[in-house]
Amino acid sequence: MRELALRDALNEALAEEMERDPKVFLMGEEVGEYDGAYKVSRGLLARFGPKRIIDAPISEAGFAGLGVGAAMAGLRPVIEFMTFNFAVLALDQIMNHAAKMLYMSAGQYSVPIVFRGPNGAAHMLGAQHSQAFETYYAHCPGLKVISTADPADAKGLLKSAIRDNNPVIFLESELAYSRIGLVPDGEYLIEIGKAAVKREGTDVTLVSWNKMIFTALEAAETLATMGVNAEVIDVRTIRPLDEETIIRSVQKTGRLVVVQEGWPFAGVAAEIMTRVYTQAFDWLDAPIERVTNEDVPMPYAENLEEAVLPNPEKIIRAVLRVCYLV
Repeated sequence: MRELALRDALNEALAEEMERDPKVFLMGEEVGEYDGAYKVSRGLLARFGPKRIIDAPISEAGFAGLGVGAAMAGLRPVIEFMTFNFAVLALDQIMNHAAKMLYMSAGQYSVPIVFRGPNGAAHMLGAQHSQAFETYYAHCPGLKVISTADPADAKGLLKSAIRDNNPVIFLESELAYSRIGLVPDGEYLIEIGKAAVKREGTDVTLVSWNKMIFTALEAAETLATMGVNAEVIDVRTIRPLDEETIIRSVQKTGRLVVVQEGWPFAGVAAEIMTRVYTQAFDWLDAPIERVTNEDVPMPYAENLEEAVLPNPEKIIRAVLRVCYLV
């Protein structure tokens, strides 16, 4: 095991897959000469050359569409969006072409492509650059949706995503690129569709993903000092969702709080709650709670941004409610 930052773990995954398979290439804004907006692609241009590390113009629909065509022709593109806020401009290519091509071609064309980049709020970037988009993509059949900020998970899952024959949305976090974690030496893959129990517990289940998993873990440590033992589950893959791990935990703890960065209405948290109510109602000892962004556009001011986002204090209050301690 080695200590690596998230950006370096992702860089290793890209380099290893490009060495393994010459059909893999990376394309996006500033991925080459600038070494990536967040330095995820640092050194790859010098190593693999401009035919495989391709700087694209500021035209998300254009280079996303080029990637879809390349995937249909047998290549394995990795398309980097500088932020998934910009990927809104490529929704037609992602949701109408990449996601549906296998179905609309009666199985003749698969689209092995990865769309990746940072998702969610960063820091004082305003309403148009601070949105979490996992709900949009998870709503669309034909897309796999991964969302992780843990370096070890990110490396193993990105390698699996690149090898997958389906289009994969791979959501990272701008605020987590410098986060250090232990990453295994050597070759390894993590199966898409498998959650991870990040902390064992007996009193309540906390479910989250991406950088909110660290917020949930921080809340769990504080709860432990209050006599509440929280189990923390990182779903890692939103679609397909690992229902079994979540339900098995709820059957043990009897209580569930879902933490989601993003707006509450019709969110991923609501889907998880519905599945647990449907499949594990008899094991619940309290109504499920969710902690989300406030239902407003993201303010620019630092103090207001903090007020909108989930935080440990909000999670703790939700846990105390489901444990009937307040």
